[in-house]
Amino acid sequence: MPLQPKRVKHRKVHRGRLRGVASRGTTVAFGDYGLQSLEVGLVTARQIEASRVAATHFLAHEGRVYIRIFPQKSFTSRPAESRMGKGKGEPEFWAAEIRPGRMLFEIGGGVPEDMAKAALLRIAHKLPVKCRFTKRRVQL
Repeated sequence: MPLQPKRVKHRKVHRGRLRGVASRGTTVAFGDYGLQSLEVGLVTARQIEASRVAATHFLAHEGRVYIRIFPQKSFTSRPAESRMGKGKGEPEFWAAEIRPGRMLFEIGGGVPEDMAKAALLRIAHKLPVKCRFTKRRVQL
């Protein structure tokens, strides 16, 4: 079941424009290894779910996969071949807005680095944005 908000204040939101870099959620916080975005884009709830399934299947329930993004923006569409006017369409899907530097997924729980790298690569193939593999930084 894809992610979506339980309830929202407004069902339909303006499309807006994605600019700038991520200011929060840019470091590995929960796991040991992470997948970091390198460009701006939208990740739909279906893509997030496909990524989660691919990673947990590859890891065979060894370790833990953390999802650091949530699809909280609705996107609407009108039915095909409908006339102009008559207002905005119904919400069609939910998506997360991604900016460069945002940590998308993390893997932890004693998984070897090569296995975590392979699992995160499988996740990266499911996503529409370029990503890179990162490790947790050691605090001095």
